[in-house]
Amino acid sequence: MGSDGKIDARALAGVSETALLTLNGRAHQARHRKAIIDDPMAIRLAEAIDFDFDKFGRRKGQEMALRSLAFDAAAIRYLSQHPSATVVALAEGLQTSFWRLTAALPDAGFRWLSVDLEPVIALRRQLLPDSERITSLAQSALDYSWMDAVDSTHGVFITAEGLLMYLQPEQAMGLITACAGRFPGGQMIFDLPPVLVKKFAPKGMRSSSRYRVPPMPFSLSAAELADLVHTVPGVSAVHDLPMPRGRGVMFERLFPAFWQWKPTRNYRGAYTLLEFGGGA
Repeated sequence: MGSDGKIDARALAGVSETALLTLNGRAHQARHRKAIIDDPMAIRLAEAIDFDFDKFGRRKGQEMALRSLAFDAAAIRYLSQHPSATVVALAEGLQTSFWRLTAALPDAGFRWLSVDLEPVIALRRQLLPDSERITSLAQSALDYSWMDAVDSTHGVFITAEGLLMYLQPEQAMGLITACAGRFPGGQMIFDLPPVLVKKFAPKGMRSSSRYRVPPMPFSLSAAELADLVHTVPGVSAVHDLPMPRGRGVMFERLFPAFWQWKPTRNYRGAYTLLEFGGGA
């Protein structure tokens, strides 16, 4: 703990450090006078952390908040039908989704399983309030033993926000396949960068002179994602989710329109929702 009472977050490195990048972006957008996301917990979290956020440069864009809004919308749709489901947040980082969803669905009793590496879970335990509905597991999402901790009786909703792109292709596809086989009737949501990122930024994208986002070796085009219904046993439907509308001409009109434009659909990123068949 720093002299000012803040929690030191410098132990996060590599992909785990991106949790601080995205937290900073969400908190910045939540503080904005024309905020596009209501995330008081993100603001509280960012203010409680001792970290040089300026190293990330100008990476405070709306895309981080918009991604969270897209994930929230999909989770709300599922939890509205399965209010006692278990949400599994893989590589959750410093996301504050549990509190946003609880505010959106105050009468729901969904359970929450947070899975991430030990330094991240330790930081979450120091910074975030306890809840009897939250269970934390300090392990890699690729250690499938987390599946044994999931109560799937009332449904399962799996989130992989900002995770799969940092995995090797066989690891990412293995995780998707394992989830589809283990949780029939459940859903999984994840995001991927444009397919050209791994070609043009094989060493990762630089956001400032002091920070480079880690390499992203895994991505799929919209057509390849749609084909998962044929290539991954247990996947019964694939939904290409729209980009939520943000603030200003770029994020309110141009970017969402570009996202849906058919000629470029296979070249932009994706928010993908999978349905797993075989459940009730």
